[in-house]
Amino acid sequence: MAAPLVSVVVPAYRAEATLARAVESLRAQTLADWEALIVSDDGRDYRPLLPADPRLRFLSTGRSGAGAPAARNVALAAARGLLVAPLHADDLYLPRRLARLAPPALEAGAPFDDLLVAGEASGRTLSRPFGRERDFLLAAADFLRTSVPLMAVARRDGLAPWDPEIELCDDVAFNLRLFARAGGALPVIAEPLHEYRVRAGSICHADDSAERAERGYTRLLERLAADGYGLGDPALESEAAAAIAAKRRLNRAFAAARAAGRVETFQDFVAQGLARL
Repeated sequence: MAAPLVSVVVPAYRAEATLARAVESLRAQTLADWEALIVSDDGRDYRPLLPADPRLRFLSTGRSGAGAPAARNVALAAARGLLVAPLHADDLYLPRRLARLAPPALEAGAPFDDLLVAGEASGRTLSRPFGRERDFLLAAADFLRTSVPLMAVARRDGLAPWDPEIELCDDVAFNLRLFARAGGALPVIAEPLHEYRVRAGSICHADDSAERAERGYTRLLERLAADGYGLGDPALESEAAAAIAAKRRLNRAFAAARAAGRVETFQDFVAQGLARL
């Protein structure tokens, strides 16, 4: 079988309620040249929940709760595509996402798209981080001021693995290395093609999410101080350290707001205008 153009990486942990929807969003893509590597991180065989499709490949971390970064690394090791695209099991791609992002990914290495942040229960759009009408270049400093998970489609060659010791803010750590590889700026397709669902009970919005984020930010700050996290650019390392420290303060403010009953999730915190980096 010929290698696909895109390997879509899908960690699955207690994903029974949403994984089929995520996979259907892949099967609806206008670009059909993809494989999906579905990595069970809870010991469950997800095959019976999904349609028979030769593009679906099933893997496992061999553990329960190893974390999304560890699951993505299992997929990355098995990926055959020229490009790699992460997808949360409770999110979805809009139909043109892979078709729009694959060409600039092949050319520029790792484009982003705009994001629709939507409430799972209401379906209401909570935010859209960029809201631009035209494609643009995103500088690392501007990326570090965002408060939503941005997922690039990236060339697999030379791609560094996800850091298994950094959870929840693993996307920030991973993207920092993409910016370093690209010289400090990455393209953004202005069209929102990725829907990020805010779902009560998910790992990102669980009761201990603030504590997990605290550990991740602290670990990343320690690595930046120790060896620059391998970024190889002193200016980017300094910029990242300041921004991650600000994100950690913001996360602590969110934890306090949630404890006071003012918000339920971090994205509610952002949507209400309470987040300030």
